[in-house]
Amino acid sequence: MHQRQLDTVRHYLTQLQAGNTAAMIDAFEVDGLVHSPFLGEMAARDFFPRLAQASRQSVITVHDLFFTVQPTEEMARAAAYFRYDWTLADGRVVSFNCVDLFEFHAGSDRIDRMHIVYDTHPLRERVGGNVLDDR
Repeated sequence: MHQRQLDTVRHYLTQLQAGNTAAMIDAFEVDGLVHSPFLGEMAARDFFPRLAQASRQSVITVHDLFFTVQPTEEMARAAAYFRYDWTLADGRVVSFNCVDLFEFHAGSDRIDRMHIVYDTHPLRERVGGNVLDDR
């Protein structure tokens, strides 16, 4: 089963780079959640349109993919460690290393929850405030 879940993670990262909002949302369970350092916890269906609005282009360079050694009967986890070269809607470019942590219900290849982990200080210092603000 874990191969299908890792395939989902790979597909998600490919769609993140492509900016394919619908495909990213489709990689999640209907009630899937994203926990973002900037926006807190949001439904995936709400988060990805906000990301698209704030973005012009993304380049994803995957360093490593990890999968839970011993998934439980209820949950399996995977992680993607990657460099994110992100061109914001206004043309500014920010680059940082990131880890996305993915949780799957056992037996499902759709993401239940994703936690985005990175140091926000350099990003906030460079572009200021909340880059995902929809003002």
